[in-house]
Amino acid sequence: MELKRILQMLFKLEDGLVIETVVIPCESGMNTVCISSQVGGAMNCQFCYTGRMGLKRNLSTSEIVEQAVLARKLLSSEVGPISNVVFMGIGEPLHNIENVIKAADILVDEQGLHFSPRKVTVSTSGLVPQLKRFLRESNCALAVSLNATTDEVRSWIMPINRKFNLNLLLGTLREELQSKHKYKVLFEYVMLAGVNDSIEDAKRLINLVQGIPCKINLISFNPHSGSFFKPTKKEKIIEFRNILAEAGCVVLLRLSRGDDQMAACGQLGKPGEIQAP
Repeated sequence: MELKRILQMLFKLEDGLVIETVVIPCESGMNTVCISSQVGGAMNCQFCYTGRMGLKRNLSTSEIVEQAVLARKLLSSEVGPISNVVFMGIGEPLHNIENVIKAADILVDEQGLHFSPRKVTVSTSGLVPQLKRFLRESNCALAVSLNATTDEVRSWIMPINRKFNLNLLLGTLREELQSKHKYKVLFEYVMLAGVNDSIEDAKRLINLVQGIPCKINLISFNPHSGSFFKPTKKEKIIEFRNILAEAGCVVLLRLSRGDDQMAACGQLGKPGEIQAP
């Protein structure tokens, strides 16, 4: 069965700034809307086009929620019902934690959009204080963008690691998840050729996540202009996946979709489209 193309929407805000929202059809019918939480972003992740845009401002609660509302209203007839929401568009969600928690509450409220909390996922690059608050105040799912198995590499590709290193980040997750029954964090791991995809990386990753209820999502890197990173070959991703799985890790594999439209993971945000006219 041929997968439908993903659908990319641009929303012009009242101040003239523009954000992007993506709807990802799934052959199972469990369609996903990927929403933005900021205009631009301040994390400066080196492999992410979005992360190097610079932060313009936070989105309000209504601007966040309205992305899901309009995706349902405008696109459900084309792709079918939307059952999943992921805060993985433009911005670092936990850098806008007040409005993101309020928006997530509305998304799952019976009087709101009534999504299942398990189907609303908030992603973070690892802002530890905000991460702790999110886990204590929200029942929605959490994804952590990990992407490296040493502080040296992670601090290079994700500067936030210089403030909140792997030991602090993962130690916080171990501690906080002790009180969350049947809760698993999703670790996102973008595969970068020659950077974080070695057999040694796979073995270190197994050790890093020990004691943390989790799933690991291996993501194919989506190239974009200005990036010198290269995607790991599919065969090597599968080898990496198999090493993790043989050690008992729950591993998901996300191959690229939308990269031909500059609408894939890490590709959102065109500088000319976030400027006020």
